[in-house]
Amino acid sequence: MYNNRIIALCALSLFFLTTCNNPQQSGASEIETPVSVRELKPIGSISNLAPTSGTAIANLTVDLNSEMSGLYKLQTNPRTGRPYKMGDAVKKGDLIIRLEDSEYENNIRIESRKLQLEIAENEPEKQRALQEKGGATETQIKSAEVQAANARYDLENAFLSLEKMTVKAPFDGVIVNLPHHSPDVKVASGQPMVGIMNYASLFMEINLPESAIGSIQVSQPVYITHYTLPYDTLKGMISELSPAISSETRTFKGKIVIDNAELKLRPGMFVKADVIIDIAENTIVIPKSVVLSSRNRRYVYVVERDIAVIRNLVTGIENDDYVQVLEGLYENDQLIVRGFETLRENSRVRVLR
Repeated sequence: MYNNRIIALCALSLFFLTTCNNPQQSGASEIETPVSVRELKPIGSISNLAPTSGTAIANLTVDLNSEMSGLYKLQTNPRTGRPYKMGDAVKKGDLIIRLEDSEYENNIRIESRKLQLEIAENEPEKQRALQEKGGATETQIKSAEVQAANARYDLENAFLSLEKMTVKAPFDGVIVNLPHHSPDVKVASGQPMVGIMNYASLFMEINLPESAIGSIQVSQPVYITHYTLPYDTLKGMISELSPAISSETRTFKGKIVIDNAELKLRPGMFVKADVIIDIAENTIVIPKSVVLSSRNRRYVYVVERDIAVIRNLVTGIENDDYVQVLEGLYENDQLIVRGFETLRENSRVRVLR
């Protein structure tokens, strides 16, 4: 028994001696994980968009035909000094084509109708003067007034008949179609003369998914893009919405009005439209790829004194790439955007510069 105690004491002494000579490190220094960070600034913006597409159509468009037969006279564009051609801008009332038919114009008798109106308009005054002397009745005065009105209508109708020999722009626009007719050759009535469009404002008919019916309303803004305009996004607005859902496509119809004042889009283009469901300006926006999830919570890592710290998030608007942070992150926080995948709470990190 005594020998066993001696052996135990010797063993214990040897253990303490060894420990003193080789002090144990507290679990070897923890390895620092290299990470990349981004300092947060509340200067971002984010939108939640409902994408759709369609064909842009001019709001104002007309194809004018000849109302009468006559010799074809293409007029000179006063802005270019040359005959009108496709692509020319026109103003409302511009005379583009005139048809001449002397026999028809003579039958209208413009000048004689002007004289008849002048005579008829003087007659009621003469009858009133006679009435004061007892030489005319009230009936005769009324009859003279009727003749004057009829003469006025006859002259107006004559001008309307003469107007049928002209082709004028009914609104400001651009000539998009100008069929060729030989000058001074008679064309029949009903022939195509000119096509005009005003596409400073366009519209497009769209189909939206059933799931969006509760979040899209009339007057909602829209982003309009086209592959020929890689650096331009035009503005549009929802102008009409159908309340009915198609049982075949599970979509509902709508109409978008597009502001195209600079004529960057052309009628007939197939364009992409993103309806803005929600938008937030001057807010904290972070890449969706850095947000982690666990047990119904969303969180990210930030760096505090070379330690990775978890921040639980309350998020707002999000799209395919980014998410708005309402709570959990603050201005100047060092958000870990690379190297976070293997981190744990309170892991030591080394920020890569």
